[in-house]
Amino acid sequence: MREVTFLEAIRLAMWEEMERDPNVFMIGEDIGRMGGAFGATTGFLERFGPDRVIDSPISETAIIAVAVGAAAAGKRGIAEMQFIDFISYGFDQVVNVAGTWLYRSGGKTPIPIVVRGPSGGYVGGSLYHSQQFEAWFFHTPGVKVVQPAFPDDAYGLMKAAIRDNNPVVFYEHKYLYRRIRGVIPDASEDYIVRLGEARIRRYGSDITVVTYGAMVHFALEAAQRLEKEGISLEVIDLRTIKPLDMETILESVRKTSKVLIVYEAPKTGGVGAEISARITEQAFEWLDAPIMRVAAKDAFVPFAEPLEKFVLPSVDDIVFAARELAAY
Repeated sequence: MREVTFLEAIRLAMWEEMERDPNVFMIGEDIGRMGGAFGATTGFLERFGPDRVIDSPISETAIIAVAVGAAAAGKRGIAEMQFIDFISYGFDQVVNVAGTWLYRSGGKTPIPIVVRGPSGGYVGGSLYHSQQFEAWFFHTPGVKVVQPAFPDDAYGLMKAAIRDNNPVVFYEHKYLYRRIRGVIPDASEDYIVRLGEARIRRYGSDITVVTYGAMVHFALEAAQRLEKEGISLEVIDLRTIKPLDMETILESVRKTSKVLIVYEAPKTGGVGAEISARITEQAFEWLDAPIMRVAAKDAFVPFAEPLEKFVLPSVDDIVFAARELAAY
């Protein structure tokens, strides 16, 4: 077993997959000589060479397009967005090219690419460096969406994403990069976390909290605080947003009868809205209260720390919403 940071878990997963499979390569801005803006690819150029660790121009469209074209020819590309906010410039390549290729080829040509990069706020990054827009790709057929919260999941899910034959958008919350440490298996164990399986991080009896990414840690802190008040939260870490593990969610809802969905993206049209709709369709008879959501305000993430805290969800917000639910 190895104790590592969240960032190091991702780095090791990519390193080991490139060692395992010579068809795996990576492309992105400053990933070679610089080792990536956050150090996720430090040492890769020296180990694997410029043919497999490609420093690209500043063009997210080109980065993803090269990965897609290479995947169609039998390679497996890891396309880094220096900040995943800028995936918007490669949106067409993800949604209209990579996501549709298997369908358009009659099931003959998979596109195994991982588009990865740092996401989210709470670091004073302001606009263009703090966004969570997983709902864009949650809405897109043919594309999988992943956002882990702990190093072991980041490690195992990255390996699974690289081996998957579908395009995967992999969100890495930069707030977690060096703040969160954990244990991952030794490289010889070939540890994989299957896509599409949620994990219950804390068992409880009163309220089901459905969340992912950095918000898992916020929800766990809120659960500790509320336990002292006699309110028991069950915290579900989705890990994979698409495919969505509704079975785990519904099983918990049948037990608690109350649901709080927590996500960092703007509230309107977010992943939480879809989860809420599915729970209403499939488990309405078990609900004893309205489904509630805690999310960011429908606003851009400001630079100033007090304003950022105002816009983004907090532990206090989760505690307040849970108390409201518990009162029903």
